[in-house]
Amino acid sequence: MIKTVLRNLISNAIKFTRLHGKIDVTASKKSDSIELEVADNGVGMREEIRNKLFDFRTNKSTTGTANESGSGLGLMLCNEFIEKHGGKIGVESELGKGSIFKIQLPLQA
Repeated sequence: MIKTVLRNLISNAIKFTRLHGKIDVTASKKSDSIELEVADNGVGMREEIRNKLFDFRTNKSTTGTANESGSGLGLMLCNEFIEKHGGKIGVESELGKGSIFKIQLPLQA
């Protein structure tokens, strides 16, 4: 499930980052958790969009930088998978400056 989450986040970063953009995937160990980040310097998003990303009732797919389409379900599934592992997923983003998706997973479940 964690591989699926990372694959989806990286795929989304590619989808919303222009040609020759930058995507970083990092992991760090904390005292009681592992933190994973997928960061890009892509198109970013407004606060109103960020607030709806993980809600199936209001989330809609957004067209990518090369007109890629999606279902809008990927991030909701990512959220569910991370929660099943006792973790949390969140996003920081600014329109025109990119996004950082952060995952925190406990070392012991």
